[in-house]
Amino acid sequence: MTLKEKLKKGPVFGITCYTGMASVVECIGRWGYDFVYLDLEHSTIDGLCNIERLILAAKHAGVSPLVRVSGVHDSEIRQVLEMGAEGVVVPHCRCKEDVEKIIFNAKFPPMGRRGGESNVRAAGFGVNGFSWSEYTKKSNEDTMIIPMDEDFEFTENIEEILSVDGIDAVNFGPVDYALSVGAEVGYKITDERVDYGYNRLRAVTKEKGIGIMAPVVPSTESDLRAAIDRGINMLILGNDMYHLNQGLGRIAKEVEKVK
Repeated sequence: MTLKEKLKKGPVFGITCYTGMASVVECIGRWGYDFVYLDLEHSTIDGLCNIERLILAAKHAGVSPLVRVSGVHDSEIRQVLEMGAEGVVVPHCRCKEDVEKIIFNAKFPPMGRRGGESNVRAAGFGVNGFSWSEYTKKSNEDTMIIPMDEDFEFTENIEEILSVDGIDAVNFGPVDYALSVGAEVGYKITDERVDYGYNRLRAVTKEKGIGIMAPVVPSTESDLRAAIDRGINMLILGNDMYHLNQGLGRIAKEVEKVK
């Protein structure tokens, strides 16, 4: 079952991978998470060859790979999808034109103008009765398009932005949104300007049947239930470095007791 199909049935849960370790991606999959969020914007993951390795690890472990690309670049979006990513998350979308570029680059005609090649993983390398019509149709149906709402301009232009056909979910980024309005930074939404931005997103996405992705950190049962009640149905439960730091910190506190 694709991640898009799972999302139709209820909330989905995932972890971000910043370390670029295939073993970490596999571990996330073995624990039964729905998606792994592979990052090309802020992480130390070096280039598309390493992203391909992580996508393969995700597929091996049965967890859906989503890739946050660095922007609306044609070749980067096309290549990660050809490697087998189930969707792209695109940072700092501030206007309708940004999202139109994503659709143009990620979807085959008639939705967009993504370049085609059969000798890629997403096309099964063109073997075993490959059909262009089936490949392009299924890719258009299954590929998730997730622009990021992390700037006040998104809120200002939200009606126009979300009028673009093909958006599956919007990733709300409270940290960068707070930075954009000069608010206190954090995953918890405490500033009324950030809260307003999120509430506008919730209202318009609900009207249009579009999902909301957002970080829920810490990921306690009460926090998860509260997030779901607020309309978040793609929950990012922290990242590998965060969880490593949490574990190391707990051990360090125990070590201090015996020094």
